[in-house]
Amino acid sequence: MGRYPKPVMETHLEQIESVVARLRERFGDPAPRVGVVLGSGLGGVTDALQGTERAKYEAIGLPSPGVFGHAGELAVGYAGQTRVACLSGRQHMYEGHDPASCVVGVRALLRWGIETLIVTASSGSLRPEVGPGSVVMVTDHINLTGRNPLLGPNVEALGPRFPDCTFLYDRELRERSKALAVEQGLTLHEGIYAAMLGPSYETPAEVRMLKILGADLVGMSLIPEALAGRHGGARIAGFSVVANLAAGLTDTELEHEGLTDALDTSARALAKLIVRLVEQGT
Repeated sequence: MGRYPKPVMETHLEQIESVVARLRERFGDPAPRVGVVLGSGLGGVTDALQGTERAKYEAIGLPSPGVFGHAGELAVGYAGQTRVACLSGRQHMYEGHDPASCVVGVRALLRWGIETLIVTASSGSLRPEVGPGSVVMVTDHINLTGRNPLLGPNVEALGPRFPDCTFLYDRELRERSKALAVEQGLTLHEGIYAAMLGPSYETPAEVRMLKILGADLVGMSLIPEALAGRHGGARIAGFSVVANLAAGLTDTELEHEGLTDALDTSARALAKLIVRLVEQGT
């Protein structure tokens, strides 16, 4: 008789453990205390680290991202006395990947030993006064993708069956971020991030719906990693740089490459904020 395939989550756990073994071999211990997921155009955090070592995703057993603006490498270095690991690039569910596959990198960092996870993404703004180039701290989210990386049989080694998400985005990290923004002269907005599956951008009618639901931003990522981080017991902070006003708020059609080109200045400001947050210890 033929063998039944292993459950998906068990297969992912084997992949995660394999990545962790490569991380320890490549970068050594102690494990970084902080992990950062860097979205489109936001790879500049790695340039601000000290003593940085890098590895391509393929070299450590992670799948390469397939979207413009994602470097596909892990950078490990120091912000002050704090060791930090940056995942520069991510997979997206709209590329055809299942949710658990999209968070293998985050889960590997958690198993390696990170205690705090900072997730970033570019987004569209639903508020005209928070225009392109604005930096927004995520205070909560609305998952409208219809998918969740915790689907399927729970693996207790990764976290509990029903993680609570009441305070998913850590309040103390948010307060410290606001204080650092004032110190740096950075206008730091706050908002609720809504995730849609994509890859098409939202229609004006969908944008009107999102505004009624209370969302301030819309994107196609960030939430899977935040959920995986919460599942694994990490403290979570989330940030987004606004690339554009959402559909229907202007007469301009949206194009991914043009949007990421507009992020440079704001991405550098956000990188500085993240590095200072990590330097303080998390």
